[in-house]
Amino acid sequence: MRTQGYPFVWFWKKLLGLIGLADADTKMRDNAANWLELAEKVWNFRRDQLIAAESAELLARTQDVRQKLKERVPAEKLKLTLESLEDVLRRTGGAIYPKGALVENVEFFLVAAIVILGIRTYFVQPFKIPTNSMWPTYNGMTPEIFAKPADEPAAAVEALRAVAFGAWPHRLDAASDGEILVPIGGAESRGIVHCRIVPGRTWLIFPTKLREYTILVNDQPTRVRVPLDFDFDWVMAQAFFMNGENYSQRKLITEIEQRLKAGEFEVRVVDGERMRCIRTGRRVRTGERILAFDELTGDQLFVDRFSYHFVKPAVGSGFVFRTGNIKSLVEDYGDQYFVKRLVGTPGDTLEVQGTGLMRNRAPITGADTFAANAQRLGKYPGYVAMGLLAPGMKVTVPERNYFAMGDNSPNSQDGRYWGFVPAKDVVGRPLFVYFPFTWHWGPAR
Repeated sequence: MRTQGYPFVWFWKKLLGLIGLADADTKMRDNAANWLELAEKVWNFRRDQLIAAESAELLARTQDVRQKLKERVPAEKLKLTLESLEDVLRRTGGAIYPKGALVENVEFFLVAAIVILGIRTYFVQPFKIPTNSMWPTYNGMTPEIFAKPADEPAAAVEALRAVAFGAWPHRLDAASDGEILVPIGGAESRGIVHCRIVPGRTWLIFPTKLREYTILVNDQPTRVRVPLDFDFDWVMAQAFFMNGENYSQRKLITEIEQRLKAGEFEVRVVDGERMRCIRTGRRVRTGERILAFDELTGDQLFVDRFSYHFVKPAVGSGFVFRTGNIKSLVEDYGDQYFVKRLVGTPGDTLEVQGTGLMRNRAPITGADTFAANAQRLGKYPGYVAMGLLAPGMKVTVPERNYFAMGDNSPNSQDGRYWGFVPAKDVVGRPLFVYFPFTWHWGPAR
């Protein structure tokens, strides 16, 4: 009869075996148990295909191993018995034993894929943030502009930036002498600066769509292609229009409108269409740098898909949801994942007052970003009264729905424009930013 001390001894022998400190007899008995498991599998799957002699020999060798284990024979004797069993398995195992390297690799990757899919579906899933609706809490794709060639990273540094920050360099040189002109408008433009959508490839392999922007110098075009969600207006604002101020789309619109009223534009044909081109006041010679910037990848984070099965989302939490049941979003983007901040739960009444957000007639709490926006601290721009939360308007969140907004309120398409998030479409909350290795790296905020 096993005493109470035996399980304790067995546990420590197993632990010592895992770290390579177990004695030879213990290791060989563990090995024998694995061989017995394999022998049982061969017998269960192939006994109807084996001839009588093969069946008898397999059963005999298997029983011999069990008997030796029961007698606790030394490792040397047990090894000889296992070699005899292995010889029988080699002759009777068929596709089960021995397996070729290809079969083993396929099985390994298949099991790994199943495990990964299970983890992604029910526990933790990686996401990449493409836009800057949550900036500066999370970065979407952002530009880093270099004012002069001396500021541009050397080739070795650029390679390191690619690894650490996902930086992709863009360098545009003038095709002729003249003033730099920036075309504006157009049906396919993401914002203010003119562009057209063209076919392209990601990683030089996978088909995708890109935005192609054109800059003119003396009617000679210089073109650059970027991902659909990349904010090229940000690049133009910092390079030509904002005079070192922090980027704001509203400020850029104001600047462009003022230049149009002052007649600081010329009409040119761009991509077969006559359009206004804003004069930048900067002149370049052929071959000189027009523009240099790096396209930095958006924050990539793990999302907890598990917790919201047991607890309700809390106001102030990062908030990941699907768009498939939000009519205006699914029409524009299809069924995708969005990340915003949860600002309203069922029954809450919301209102924008000044640059602050009010929840149930009091300043909203639950996240540091709420106060940062209300006071416009650092890079937080403050909340903007628009759409459902236009000046003087309030909205009450219905049952089984939530209300979500971006931390970058002036540049966020959020619940103010498309309404509520159905509870059934809630996915989870941001857990950890794992790339790129910026100050955002670490636990999500």
